[in-house]
Amino acid sequence: MPTSTGSKKHLVLVHGLSHGAWCWYKVMTYVRSAGHQVSAVDLGGSGVDPSRLDDIATFNDYVQPLLQFLESLPANEKVVLVGHSFGGLAISLAMEKFPHIVSVAVFITAYMPNCRDPPALLMTQYFKSLKPETYMDCRFTFKNGSPESTELGDSYMATMMYPNCPPEDLVLAKMLIRPSKFFLEDMSKEGLLTKDKYGSISRVYVVCEGDRVMDEEFQRFIIKDSPPNEVKSFPGAGHMIMMSKSKDLSLYLQELVAQYP
Repeated sequence: MPTSTGSKKHLVLVHGLSHGAWCWYKVMTYVRSAGHQVSAVDLGGSGVDPSRLDDIATFNDYVQPLLQFLESLPANEKVVLVGHSFGGLAISLAMEKFPHIVSVAVFITAYMPNCRDPPALLMTQYFKSLKPETYMDCRFTFKNGSPESTELGDSYMATMMYPNCPPEDLVLAKMLIRPSKFFLEDMSKEGLLTKDKYGSISRVYVVCEGDRVMDEEFQRFIIKDSPPNEVKSFPGAGHMIMMSKSKDLSLYLQELVAQYP
């Protein structure tokens, strides 16, 4: 379920693969203390969402909690939509469904599709760019030769995702992560994102330097492939910037709230 607080501007935070609303706890604390309204959403089968992985048959099932949350907002409310990593695909679909309420979308070391190709193309290019040893102790299931789901391994998380974070955040993550699907088949469909809706919304890309999951070269490729309105880089952030550079990220998000009313 979404968690929300505050009274001024509304930020909606969306987690990445296998994570949940819990990973934003530091950012929410900083943003709340500045007086802004902030919500973090558990996507289907993630965080404390009651659905099991087997219950999440489609990508639409996965993003349904986010879509329901946005649909429940007051008619005159605008949001700053923030997606981390795999969450970039979730907020992209939300932008297409609710273009009238998103003042700006922020992609943090995230998949940021263009309007020409099916979003799955980005994922396919990402998997092709990785060496097999990169996966370390992650456990995958495959369908027709393509990865269908994954369960993150402890060594992978420590080495690839959380090396820039305080050790207690890694401990927290190991307790709370859940298996997740990739939904490559669903995201291979044509026409999921259009210029009139998704393409009409201002986009910001946050480059996380030192990211070992979505390396900087791939982040720069995404930016070139689908140019945003603004690019911001954070040195030494690594993949989990909301924990490693939580205060800096929070301040930047507050700047965007003011910049895109």
